[in-house]
Amino acid sequence: MEQVKFTAMKDGDREDYDFLGRHETEYAKGTADRLLSALERLDESLSGYQVTRLEHSVQSATRAWRDGADIDWIVSALLHDIGDIFAPYNHDEYAAAILRPFVREQCAWVVEKHGDFQLVYYGHHVGADPEKRAVYKGHPFFDDCAEFCERWDQSSFDPDYDMKPLEFFAPMVREVFARKAYDPAVIRAGEREPLVG
Repeated sequence: MEQVKFTAMKDGDREDYDFLGRHETEYAKGTADRLLSALERLDESLSGYQVTRLEHSVQSATRAWRDGADIDWIVSALLHDIGDIFAPYNHDEYAAAILRPFVREQCAWVVEKHGDFQLVYYGHHVGADPEKRAVYKGHPFFDDCAEFCERWDQSSFDPDYDMKPLEFFAPMVREVFARKAYDPAVIRAGEREPLVG
């Protein structure tokens, strides 16, 4: 069998869906490498900063790594802006959707909300609410997101920062995306790990 028999999903049978399941499993194995390629494309993304979006991402991950953060935090820092290419108005939600099946709930939540939290630094300059993050006050991961932004995101636009190359982080990305999707032992709903090791 090289293709399914159906032209409408409702007409598929067990053989068709078993076939597709095997293809999906094989395709999913390449997710990490596709993400690493997408990260490289961040160099073509939004300009005007003193660093490229790729450099910003790698710098954020380098800061997390130097702080002794665990692999979930490091990979989340690396990928937090990967949505800039395809989803400039909700890049944070886009990145979180990619990460959510493979990292701690805490990390995915922080990535999803970091755009709102970042407004504290510049919202008053662009007519946005710098206190937009206040709607999350009391959330168990509120302080984590504030610290993520302060330590690793807003400070990672420095062209003179000595950052690791993307290749340094590639094995970590491959390790995270080789995990079983939505594994409760990985997601650890409601659990927190410190950003700094």
